[in-house]
Amino acid sequence: MASKSSRKEPAKKPAAKKNSTETKKVQPKAEARGKTAGKSAKTVKAEPVQAKAKAAAGKAAKKEAAKGAKKTVKPAKEAAPKAAKAPKAPKTAVKAKAAPAQKTVRASHDAAAPQAFIDSMMKGWKIRRPARPRKVMGLERFQERRARLSKMFKGDTLIIPSGQPKVRSNDCDYIFRPGSDFFYLTGNKEPGCVLALVPKKRGSGHDSILFVEPAVDRSTPDFFLNRARGALWVGEKLGLEGSLIRYGVTSTRSIDELGAFLKTLARGTVRIRRGLDDACDSSMKAHVRDAELATALAEMRMIKDKGEIDSLKKAIASTKLALEDVINTMKTAGSERELEAAFDCRARIEGSGVGFATIAAAGSHACTLHWTRNDGEVKEGDLLLMDVGVEGHDLYSADISRTFPVAGAFTDEQREIYDLVTRAQDAAIRAVEPGADFLAPHRAGTKVLTQGLIDLGIIQEPLEKALDEQKQTYRRYTLHSISHLLGLDVHDSAAARSEVYRQGKLRPGMVLTIEPGLYFQPDDLTVPKRYRGLGIRVEEDVLVTEKGRQVLSSSIPRKSEDVEQWIHDLWGEEDFEELEEEMDWDEEE
Repeated sequence: MASKSSRKEPAKKPAAKKNSTETKKVQPKAEARGKTAGKSAKTVKAEPVQAKAKAAAGKAAKKEAAKGAKKTVKPAKEAAPKAAKAPKAPKTAVKAKAAPAQKTVRASHDAAAPQAFIDSMMKGWKIRRPARPRKVMGLERFQERRARLSKMFKGDTLIIPSGQPKVRSNDCDYIFRPGSDFFYLTGNKEPGCVLALVPKKRGSGHDSILFVEPAVDRSTPDFFLNRARGALWVGEKLGLEGSLIRYGVTSTRSIDELGAFLKTLARGTVRIRRGLDDACDSSMKAHVRDAELATALAEMRMIKDKGEIDSLKKAIASTKLALEDVINTMKTAGSERELEAAFDCRARIEGSGVGFATIAAAGSHACTLHWTRNDGEVKEGDLLLMDVGVEGHDLYSADISRTFPVAGAFTDEQREIYDLVTRAQDAAIRAVEPGADFLAPHRAGTKVLTQGLIDLGIIQEPLEKALDEQKQTYRRYTLHSISHLLGLDVHDSAAARSEVYRQGKLRPGMVLTIEPGLYFQPDDLTVPKRYRGLGIRVEEDVLVTEKGRQVLSSSIPRKSEDVEQWIHDLWGEEDFEELEEEMDWDEEE
């Protein structure tokens, strides 16, 4: 995806919640463990859902039912907080008083809940034994990352939230997608969670405390009354016990305790990953310490491990399939929206969705770098620029650009510019090697593009002058840089220091895009008329290896003749020959 220093990354639509089962049968064990929490750092804070909790739920419900004689019955509050003694906090955790339970969430159009209805819903359920949650895939990698981060900030408490769902309209949210740093450290995709790395009271390092939403199961009326947490509304959650097992942290706590926990922290020793959770951000004033945490995480994420590289390869393979759906749709498409839909549908089938808003730009719309309106016509003889990426289930995103001839074959003018762009790309890819400047691919590709513009008569000055950084004559037609890092975010590691990233060196394990482009605006009088309105970008995803480079997206055709053959193969011999005959007939006319 084209990168500009001033560009704000497109909002990503978050991934759907994934829930597991936690039932009454498990919870008594959890409470028992809670009573010995002071002896074991790995003890989960039990969710108090025993008989007392059940009784309290009934009392709360009756109280609400009595009020309902007037007009409406307010659903009962969560029974948990006052029903049982809160277990002692683990020795490794900072003690905090339990916050009051969140009120039952109702919508204006919800019906009242009479006591008879509540009573009937609280019985007649089969007691189920929940399966033991599986450990998150790659658990050792997440634990190792937390350990590395711990060594960077000895003695400091680190707060990294997953983020909150974003409102789309009124009470409807976008599908949730967790903050990349939180996922990088935990593998957890649930909304509203917070990871706290707290210095150990004895010895070095940190204990990892994961604040999560408690399971709201059939022990409380909220399982069917609470829109925000109830199992019948949003699905069953892992809760405290399940999260402890799945994510391999030191301990888990209810998210309701977070506010009290934050108040106990000494301000001078806390670092918060800001911009994700208002409760965390407002708990104390921002400080340069917070930016240092964001920078450390960004620079950790610059170097990909084998698991991350495999994830990117899967996302790229899925992106190729989605582009093939686009090509098949292009044969009959009348609008950009149809092509966007073809890609996005496959992205949702293959992974969690798109990694960024799909760019499906036909004709002169391709001269707008981030054309995401996708509301234009697709016409015979146009080029179609697709800048796209599937985000995998593990949230790593591809970033691929291809420019297709809508008719299935390039015209002479289109091919001339397209081939210039891919020659520049070849030069940029050759410049990718460990120890080279991060900007080396950009310089190599830009040099080829600029010389090509001179050869076409568009730039009319010597190469050295056109490339002068104080003039940048070439940028009128190229606009953006050729590379950016890629990973969990499409523009990855954005908070890294310039001297480590843009002004730094390429290192093994980095994955970057190579995406030269040329854009000739329809009204640019410095460009010959035959080229005006052409926008062409071709983008590859490249891994820096110990000895050179690996083009991770090499299976996706990119040279002009290969792109035509790709379309040919997907459309079928007969269809393609008919189109060629139509094009020849049009030219004769």
